[in-house]
Amino acid sequence: MTSAPLAARLSIPSGPLFFPVTAYGPDGAVDLAAYRLHVRSGVEAGAAAVFACCGTGEFHALTPEEFEACVRAAVEAAEGRVPVVAGAGYGTALAVRYARLAEAAGAEGLLAMPPYLVKAGQEGLLRHYRELAATSLPVIVYQRDNAVLTPATVVELARTEGVVGLKDGYGDLDLMQRTVSAVRAAGVEDFLYFNGLPTAELTQPAYRGLGVTLYSSAVFCFAPEIALACHTALRTGDEATVRRLIDGFYRPFVDLRDKGQGYAVSLVKAGVRLRGLDVGEVRPPLHEPAGDHLKQLAQLIERGQALLEEGM
Repeated sequence: MTSAPLAARLSIPSGPLFFPVTAYGPDGAVDLAAYRLHVRSGVEAGAAAVFACCGTGEFHALTPEEFEACVRAAVEAAEGRVPVVAGAGYGTALAVRYARLAEAAGAEGLLAMPPYLVKAGQEGLLRHYRELAATSLPVIVYQRDNAVLTPATVVELARTEGVVGLKDGYGDLDLMQRTVSAVRAAGVEDFLYFNGLPTAELTQPAYRGLGVTLYSSAVFCFAPEIALACHTALRTGDEATVRRLIDGFYRPFVDLRDKGQGYAVSLVKAGVRLRGLDVGEVRPPLHEPAGDHLKQLAQLIERGQALLEEGM
């Protein structure tokens, strides 16, 4: 069962899905002014939606008060131009609390992060997400790590009022194909699917083969022009541009990202700083990239921009 307003707005892949980093000031506190600027810049650059305080936004590191303030700031910065979806996670009770805070802050939906620590069975996961969906905001379930769902469980979720989609951060294409097929065979036609792997552009050609056109773009945080060019090429079938960007930018970026634990967040945040917006460092337990990795990132950004000029 879909929530028409959010599902309808997300179902049109007009641009990458934007997962902004959370800005911190020199004292380590959340910098809402810098965060608003970051979100506003992304919306103006062509993001199709803002996913606030999710993985790239260090949901794990935010207090409930900081979370609500950031979601509210994202809603203010978006000004209704695109939907704002907020993260929600930990155990069921806390996830529901975050859902209430997101609703109060003006979010239009939730990205349900995997439950904290425990490796639950399918029955428990289904109950967890259904309790979260019983709140007022539509829910996208994030499949990854300790929350990997069987096709049968996803069918039950797709039939659940308030659950509108599945974001896949697990990367098993066989499982994903069986899931899409099972939901379709169950007669649910308007369920949404998202490629949620880190640096999703690298795997998006494969996901498009499954009919998954929506994906998150961490690169959009610091190089929106590259992310938009890749999105346009994928949408229009410009395979030459897709290959050029994957071979010359995205694959080397993933190679660099894999050189450090937590780089899927800290390297992206460093990229935002390299492009001129001081969003501070990541909070522990994440750590900053090594100096030589920052130099390689700067070179990669230059290389990506050169690739865009080559295609003009």
